[in-house]
Amino acid sequence: MNAPADKRAPTKPPLGRKIKSKPIDIASDLSRLGSFDEILEYLITHVTKIIQAERGSLFLHDPAAHQLYTRVALGNLTREIRIDEQSGVAGWVFKNGEPAIVNDPYNDERFNKEVDERTGFKTESLACVPIFTFGETPIGVLQVLNKTKSKFSEKDIDAIKLVASQCASTLNTYALTERMETQKRREAEFMTLVSKLTTELDLSRLLNNVVGAATEMLNCERATVFLNDEKNDELFSMVGAGLGAFEIRLPNSAGISGAVFQSGENINIPHAYADLRFNPGFDKQTGFFTRSVLCVPILNKHGKRIGVTQALNKIGGPFTEEDENRIQAFTAQISVGLENAKMFNDMQAVKNYNEAMLQSMSNGVITVDEAGNLKSLNKSAEKIIKIMAEGNLGKSLTEIFDEKNQWLVNEIAKVRETGTTETLEDANLYTGEGELVSANIALQPMISGEGDTIGALMLVEDISSEKRVRSTMSRYMDPQLANQLLEEGDGQAMLGGQAAEATVLFTDIRSFTTISESLGPQATVSMLNEYFEIMVACITDAGGMLDKFIGDALMAGFGVPLATDDAPDAAVKSAISMISQLRVWNASRLTNEKPAVNMGVGINTDTVVTGNIGSSKRMDFTMIGDGVNLAARLEGSCKTYGAQIIISEYTKSKLKGIYALRELDRIVVKGKTEPVSIFEVLDFHDDSTFPARMDVVGHFSEGLNHYRSSDFDTAIKSFSAALEANAKDVPSQLYIERCNLLKDTPPPAGWSGEWVMTEK
Repeated sequence: MNAPADKRAPTKPPLGRKIKSKPIDIASDLSRLGSFDEILEYLITHVTKIIQAERGSLFLHDPAAHQLYTRVALGNLTREIRIDEQSGVAGWVFKNGEPAIVNDPYNDERFNKEVDERTGFKTESLACVPIFTFGETPIGVLQVLNKTKSKFSEKDIDAIKLVASQCASTLNTYALTERMETQKRREAEFMTLVSKLTTELDLSRLLNNVVGAATEMLNCERATVFLNDEKNDELFSMVGAGLGAFEIRLPNSAGISGAVFQSGENINIPHAYADLRFNPGFDKQTGFFTRSVLCVPILNKHGKRIGVTQALNKIGGPFTEEDENRIQAFTAQISVGLENAKMFNDMQAVKNYNEAMLQSMSNGVITVDEAGNLKSLNKSAEKIIKIMAEGNLGKSLTEIFDEKNQWLVNEIAKVRETGTTETLEDANLYTGEGELVSANIALQPMISGEGDTIGALMLVEDISSEKRVRSTMSRYMDPQLANQLLEEGDGQAMLGGQAAEATVLFTDIRSFTTISESLGPQATVSMLNEYFEIMVACITDAGGMLDKFIGDALMAGFGVPLATDDAPDAAVKSAISMISQLRVWNASRLTNEKPAVNMGVGINTDTVVTGNIGSSKRMDFTMIGDGVNLAARLEGSCKTYGAQIIISEYTKSKLKGIYALRELDRIVVKGKTEPVSIFEVLDFHDDSTFPARMDVVGHFSEGLNHYRSSDFDTAIKSFSAALEANAKDVPSQLYIERCNLLKDTPPPAGWSGEWVMTEK
């Protein structure tokens, strides 16, 4: 342990007492020695011999690091040992400038027994004297351990002092020379390291290299480089030495790193938990214990703060002023490399995003260079035109395209030459396999930053399937809508749209992908035709308007384009009819060994905008607005609650008829902030499809009330009772899970049972 503060003022070194033995002049011996390590070995051997002791140590002072250091030989290697300048008996002697004799070290509070524990050496006695320069400034200590034949005495102190005084000048000269050489070596290593680091453009590897270098440079347990994310006002790091590789994000005003980033000032604290700016939460999260912290800002060449470098837990003591200067110089040198790597990383992210977006587009995207050679095409383009990128990039379009597509090659050439755009609707395009595809094609020139035309881009929309579906489904057009459009002539009166209250109905087939994969393309189309035939009939029979088909989903409106006073009831009746008819159809399919089809229905009543949307050549009469979006969200919620029909509170409030309803939840759908109550329609159920319905609904209603009052244990009992009546009741199962979750993580004060949905 470190020595306690001595109440006596440090004294000047007393003049050496006269000793009986003639002092040996060692100066000439020292002058013949070539290196600092040779001097250390000579002095330690000499002093232990004349004192008749087991071991000796000579520690010199490193003022920059506030440490005492020596070197010991380990076989063919030499290891440097460093201790705090106030640690142990040696530290006490250096601090007070007085010699010390300790013949019972384990009972002396100044003695640091940890050194013995680490080395395995048992210190039984010691004598230690300070070493002074001519200006009476201490430069180190000379320590002798375990006198062999007796205890240490003042005579031994005098002998050690004599050796120390004779070698002080030589030691001081060598120490200064070595520190200069060490500094030069460090500077050379520093510049080599900086040069190597700043050539790395991969941000992850660069950060990993930087924190590794900083950790080694400062001799600490961990280092982290945080860069500023201007978009989100966050500091982030992709690596952390000592913790493995993962991304850390925090507000750029939080904790020590945030304080440094905001102020631009260095922070060096020896005891992290004593500083109010320190956030211990990260230690709790990682299991890492932070003792000392050194954090400096990273500035670019314009003086703008772009991040911070943080080092934790200096080994052997707190971070020194030299550490602060070194890491500050280090970050100043690597800031350009960090900024370049971050810029390169951002550019790569944008590039990857654009490529991913391009590849995920359903439309084909094809680019050609200024010579008319194929430069790129995405996966959709490969699928549409049946031409692969591999083996064809760099070839001319004339060589690649079927001769029947020569007209398109000519159009592309015209766009390249004139710099104009071209739109080709419902064009005939022949694939690489000779098949005819109906497509909408958009052509536009590609312009460089200097304004030069460097090629052309072709956007291809395959409308072959759309044409077939439109032709097949045209018979489902609502007669009322057709009559109204005929009365309006060309429909211009409705082109701008109008606001009207409507009840919107959404349906969707569950697990459609799985069904279609099992059936194959032709059987899938046949199944959809039969399904839509039933669903559309249910809509039109109830007085609704089929708005559109969206893959395997459909959207319908009630009360549009002509207002009715029973639109909500008509929508609910239509949904009940859909589920009932679906049950009959599924029974027939199962008889013929075909997979059953399940579906969900979402219904909402709200003010929506209706009208013809599109161009003069192509338009659709449709509905848009938040009310439409909520209906779609409710349909999606059917999966969560295991329901087949879910209606909103707005639809329920306008119903004139009496229906079997169960309140399910108060939810905040994705994209909204206000909760809405939702209800399950149960009229289509019988005892076979919903056993013990009345009991289940009763227990569930009780459980819902307890849940909303935060009495989760009682709520669980009610929901469990519902499951005892019907083990397949999905809402009850769902609420038991929620209750257990909320017991562990209680909701905020004022909570009334609303649930935020994360799915669309």
